[in-house]
Amino acid sequence: MPQRIVAIIGRPNVGKSSLFNRLVGKKTAIVHDTPGVTRDRNYGETEWNGKKFFLIDTGGYVPNSKDKFESAIREQVRISIDEADVILFVVDAKTGITPLDLEIAKLLRKEANTEDNIHKKVILAINKVDSRNDEGVEPDFFRLGLGEPLEVSALVGRRSGDLLDMITDNIPDDEAAGTDENGIKFAIIGRPNAGKSSLANALTQSNRNIVTDIPGTTRDPIDSLVTYYGQEITLIDTAGLRKKSRIKRAESLEYFSALRTHKSIERCDVAIIVIDATSFVSKLSKFTNAEEAVFKLGKEDVEIIIKAAELKKGILLVINKWDLVEKETNTAKIFENKVKEHLKTYDYLPFLFTSAITKQRVSKIIERALDVYNERAKEIKTSELNDKLLPYIKEFPPRSKSHKELKINYITQLQHSPPVIGFFCNLPSEIEVNYKRYLENKVRFEFGFTGVPITLAFKKKN
Repeated sequence: MPQRIVAIIGRPNVGKSSLFNRLVGKKTAIVHDTPGVTRDRNYGETEWNGKKFFLIDTGGYVPNSKDKFESAIREQVRISIDEADVILFVVDAKTGITPLDLEIAKLLRKEANTEDNIHKKVILAINKVDSRNDEGVEPDFFRLGLGEPLEVSALVGRRSGDLLDMITDNIPDDEAAGTDENGIKFAIIGRPNAGKSSLANALTQSNRNIVTDIPGTTRDPIDSLVTYYGQEITLIDTAGLRKKSRIKRAESLEYFSALRTHKSIERCDVAIIVIDATSFVSKLSKFTNAEEAVFKLGKEDVEIIIKAAELKKGILLVINKWDLVEKETNTAKIFENKVKEHLKTYDYLPFLFTSAITKQRVSKIIERALDVYNERAKEIKTSELNDKLLPYIKEFPPRSKSHKELKINYITQLQHSPPVIGFFCNLPSEIEVNYKRYLENKVRFEFGFTGVPITLAFKKKN
């Protein structure tokens, strides 16, 4: 089952970022007493009692403000209401109810009661109740008409457990969640205007998806069913603009796209990440020899790759608009090598160079994505793992931080789709990161797993 999305909203300076940090257990959001510090969104996966959810920290909400980023934040709050499963509305115990709180509450009451949003939960959290002396303010906040509020403190953590209980109340246990969809699912993901919908149309041989040259035209993830040599595959075309009247600014488009991209990656088995080849054409053109060119993937492309890898999905990189690149015989290989140098730990990803317009290699996308899907589902016999990997371990044994003798006794595959390889040893906590990387390289050298993030689990031998 896809993770529930929880959006933290509220006016500036009520402690949303502090609460975000408290709930995710990391200091990732910028915390400052200047109103409106949070302009970009912070995203974090959180687990509570075996239940996982995806937490979003939005910017401070200022209704009717003419300030550019405050207007964008206002749009993002509306998007959060549309897209989130749980809306966590944060108010300030120190200042009490303000006109801004009343306006946000009015918007929440209106939006949460629409047919599309009636199933969504709204939680009212009164922040900055840092001690017993601050308690007793909740009766006043009943005026907001959003049910019984909960007094919390992001600063010292008071009642954060109760808040997490409320958030996860209707979320099934992680072990029992299972999946809400069957069959093979490929998500077509990438930055706006990379050509995702054009590729989807070419693959489905239809014009079901609207295609324009305006970034963010796709209104919703659109599922298309294709049959490939008897196999039914669901193609998920992701995300951009919902309604122009609802989302007007680039900041909001990026926020909405990030939300939808995360949801689509969660649903899929393989993420087909589409990268616009023209984004690096200008960098290549500055060099007479392509091998001397210096370029990296864009930040957004890298973030999408990292997110898909973190969620343990298969990954296929599709370099689209390749017809627009002036190239020589080995340009594609040079590009691939340079990108792998940039990505470093993601050097196991396969590349496919395509053009949705000329249909160049488009027919190969499903074939290559299925290869990645099968790699992700691959199961290796315990005897094969030990026969192939133990000689490498014997040749180059692990060193412990405490200089104790470290022994890896045997290896077995614990899970597939995504693959987890278990290494049973006497001191699992002593295995260093570099040695784990060494073992992963040997696993990939012997068994492939092309395009697939693998997990190495080190366990105490029985």
